[in-house]
Amino acid sequence: MDVGFIGLGLMGRPMALNLMRAGHRLHVWSRRRESMLPLLDAGAGDGASAADVASRAEVVISMVADAPDVEQVALGPQGVADGARPGLVFADMSTIAPAAAQSVAARLKARGIEMLDAPVSGGEIGAINASLTIMVGGDATAFERAKPLFDAMGKTVSLIGASGAGQVAKACNQILTGVGVAAVAEALNFAKKSGVDAAKVREALLGGFAYSRVLENHGQRMLDRNFKPGFKAWMHQKDMRIVMEEAHRLGLALPSAAATAQMFNAMVGSGLGEDDSVAMLKLLERMSGGEPADGAD
Repeated sequence: MDVGFIGLGLMGRPMALNLMRAGHRLHVWSRRRESMLPLLDAGAGDGASAADVASRAEVVISMVADAPDVEQVALGPQGVADGARPGLVFADMSTIAPAAAQSVAARLKARGIEMLDAPVSGGEIGAINASLTIMVGGDATAFERAKPLFDAMGKTVSLIGASGAGQVAKACNQILTGVGVAAVAEALNFAKKSGVDAAKVREALLGGFAYSRVLENHGQRMLDRNFKPGFKAWMHQKDMRIVMEEAHRLGLALPSAAATAQMFNAMVGSGLGEDDSVAMLKLLERMSGGEPADGAD
């Protein structure tokens, strides 16, 4: 299948490479040309713009930062809509607000383009290993057309519902993972400040009802003090902002999510935004009595 891919950052680049490994013909474009070079070296087509990529593709995928970027890619000058052939499917795999996804989808539909909102979970490792969880909202027929592409990038692919439903599922995912990261960081910091081996505490907790993938994976990264970004803290801050804006729009109380959103705000404000979200531990250490003694900050 001829596929367009727009946005080749931390997540997009390995996702696009996996599409090529699955045998799809890829045409790429990114605002930063250096981001395209690994794909071009691997044999991808060199797109001059989003419109140019769309003119060559049956499905166009975007993986960009936020709603304004999606709007620009889809509907801006030389955007996907300007180059789309009849029947094009546009699958946006970014994380944006559900209402924003619905708005872009409606405007694209008026121009004969079906949009799927298909945000992902799994971070950079999931993107590299083609093991992402992909949550999709949109038309069922469009979903079936794009599903072979999703299957090449992900392990769990689910059509959640109509337009915007994928983004609702992703918001739920970010509530659980964000609150989970904060809870694990609090627990490990509590153990350490109590003079107890945090690694042994984590090992014990993995065998009980406290078990979670966040405790298993992110907890180990905290113990290893591995704060290299697989999912940057500023990105989780953005996602929690989406959650809280949606909660405000719906009149919902999300007290745990609200507290976690403030913690991510504090991470970004204190210079930890480019670290992985597991650097929440460093923030708590600072709040609990200064810089960590091991100097790993």
